Amino acid sequence: MKHKCPICKAETDSAVHGEFPFCSERCRGRDLGNWASEKYVVSECVFDEEDLAEGKKDTIVLRLDTELDNPNDTEH
Repeated sequence: MKHKCPICKAETDSAVHGEFPFCSERCRGRDLGNWASEKYVVSECVFDEEDLAEGKKDTIVLRLDTELDNPNDTEH
């Protein structure tokens, strides 16, 4: 699979680069440093956990631990 390194934008290939999707160990380390220095953060939750606990139906939660026979079917 071909891709661009998320740090330096150099072309990378999963068949060639062991550090894929990064082009090098250096870029992989820079990315890790960005996470460690909190330059990257995970956004806030898109749903309220209290609403889920109360059973409110305005939030959809998809289970990721099971495969769906029908991709449009969200209930199992």
